[in-house]
Amino acid sequence: MDDDIDQTLDAVGPRLRALRKQRETTLTELSAATGISTSTLSRLESGDRRPTLEQLFPLAKAHGVTLDELVDAPPTGDPRIHPRPITRGGMTMLPLTRRAGGIQAYKIVLPAGHHRQEPDPRTHEGYEWLYVLNGRLRLVLGEHDMELTPGEAAEFDTHVPHWFGPADAEPVEFLSLFGKQGERAHLRAAPRKNTSE
Repeated sequence: MDDDIDQTLDAVGPRLRALRKQRETTLTELSAATGISTSTLSRLESGDRRPTLEQLFPLAKAHGVTLDELVDAPPTGDPRIHPRPITRGGMTMLPLTRRAGGIQAYKIVLPAGHHRQEPDPRTHEGYEWLYVLNGRLRLVLGEHDMELTPGEAAEFDTHVPHWFGPADAEPVEFLSLFGKQGERAHLRAAPRKNTSE
């Protein structure tokens, strides 16, 4: 029994780091959200320190996961996902997977009016796959500027600078799969037409 607890606690650090990186949060930002010092957070992530229950609760809340998910508790037999929306900059993300690391699935909703944002392409580790459910999604990927409509998908290496937002004044909903394994799908969107021609 003690060996199981030791193994569970030893595995928390990599999950904490994966969750923080996935949400593109710094140790300083996480420290402000949890009240745990940045040095303690760093030691927890590296495995140099084991987490206490008092640390796990605020960390689970800050990452938007349950305590069971944070410590990778064994499944209880209930396969249902109870997503908690994460809202950032007007964008709402609903996690559709329960485990840290590996492929992560999200339903993302961008509200009407979000299209006025100027594209600000970013890069990060991994691969991403997008599938549009409703609305029109503008995807800026490297030198390409394209629109995806319902039923269209795009897949790309996230080392390529990328940005996405609504293509018009209507809201857009899409699924996003993200993971370092790079599950591949075909890019099925045509480049955006140049209206100045």
